[in-house]
Amino acid sequence: MKKLLGLSALVLVVFPAAAMAQANPSNTGNVAVNGRVAPVCILGGPNPALVDLGVMIAITGTRAGRIAVLPAQSVSLPASFCNFAGSQVTVTANALLAANAGAPPAGFARAVNYTATAAGWAAGNAATTTAATANGSSASSTGSGPSHPLPKLADIGVTLSSFSVPGDNLLVTGNYSGTVTVTLGPAAVAN
Repeated sequence: MKKLLGLSALVLVVFPAAAMAQANPSNTGNVAVNGRVAPVCILGGPNPALVDLGVMIAITGTRAGRIAVLPAQSVSLPASFCNFAGSQVTVTANALLAANAGAPPAGFARAVNYTATAAGWAAGNAATTTAATANGSSASSTGSGPSHPLPKLADIGVTLSSFSVPGDNLLVTGNYSGTVTVTLGPAAVAN
């Protein structure tokens, strides 16, 4: 009987230990993880990166020496995006000017004006038309499109069109160059 009583005591001692082993000895803690995303706009690389108009004047006929009819030129800025609401496209165009900076003689011009239009971002386009004078002054022009209300990813298309010369004058010889700057960013705030 003593053996049976001793075995019972042992069994009672073992069961509470087994019950304790099944209890969850672990504990849980939480670690906060924070981050942020800065507002950013990225324009896709222009394709093509250079628009070459070639010879811009008519060589023969009644318009010889004056600007020829130049077809519209297209440039794509693929996969452009802004990750925030309230962005817009702005276009700044600089007329094509002859490399020689001297004043042209009467009846001649050293400037070619054009319209630059950026489309594909908001409900309306951003457009501007240069208005350089025959001597090349006032060559820069800027236009902005409407604000886009949401983050957006899109291809922006830029079209150069309506090439003209002040007074339809003859163009002086030389290399001509201009630039179009497309800016994608927060919409301008009216003062």
